[in-house]
Amino acid sequence: MTLRIGLPQWQHAQWKQFGIETLADYAQLFGCVEGNTTLYALPKPEVVLRWRDMTHDDFRFCFKFPESISHKAALRDCDELLNEFFRLLDPLSTRIGQYWLQLPAAFSPAQLGDLWSFLDSLPRNFRYGVEVRHQAFFAKGDAERALNRGLLERQINRVMLDSRPVHASTSQSAAAVHARSQKPRVPLHVVRTGAQPMVRFIGSDSVAESVPLFQPWHSKLQAWQRDSDPLLFIHTPDMGEVFPLLQALWPQLQQLEPTLRDLPDWPQQSSLF
Repeated sequence: MTLRIGLPQWQHAQWKQFGIETLADYAQLFGCVEGNTTLYALPKPEVVLRWRDMTHDDFRFCFKFPESISHKAALRDCDELLNEFFRLLDPLSTRIGQYWLQLPAAFSPAQLGDLWSFLDSLPRNFRYGVEVRHQAFFAKGDAERALNRGLLERQINRVMLDSRPVHASTSQSAAAVHARSQKPRVPLHVVRTGAQPMVRFIGSDSVAESVPLFQPWHSKLQAWQRDSDPLLFIHTPDMGEVFPLLQALWPQLQQLEPTLRDLPDWPQQSSLF
């Protein structure tokens, strides 16, 4: 099965000097991308067509449902918003990895009925992921069991956020401090509930700190590849500095997915080690 690896964005000013200026450049190296922008605003139709023209058939987008659905409407009475979302992204329908519902920390176990109603109303021709933030869903009690059972019954992927590296880091860089304030500090529960497990690995700005915490994912992704299509997204506090971490992880990722191209030459930056 296919392991697709990507980043939370496809452009950064610091990547231009190495030939990564556009989505088309990005798609030559990576197999997927997080679609974070749709959480905050929907793109114009002509932008969606441009994204289609800049990617190939094996590339996958993982767009977030808009916050107007996940946060403001709390999944209720949002049929018109959903229809607009799916209609707008229809030109990319064959390149959707999974649509991804990121729920706020306020979304509690008492609202699981709303989650099931929402998920049951979605088109069946796509894969979906759900990322939860409420602490009760990480307490290994009735609430978490109910969540996992409901997702498993529907074959909906529980998105796994691994924020251990950034929160364990002692770095006081502005980017690291900001990342620790923004990234949820939730326990890591490795639970596969669907056929396309999604892992979001939030590295620190130290390669030496991040790599050991990634190592268990290597064997887990390898095991999942036997009968599923995992998605792996790699973050660093400053995404302009993500490539030193990628360089450290790339050889073992190429073992898992031999079709990965070599990364462009990237100068080593000793301050990151």
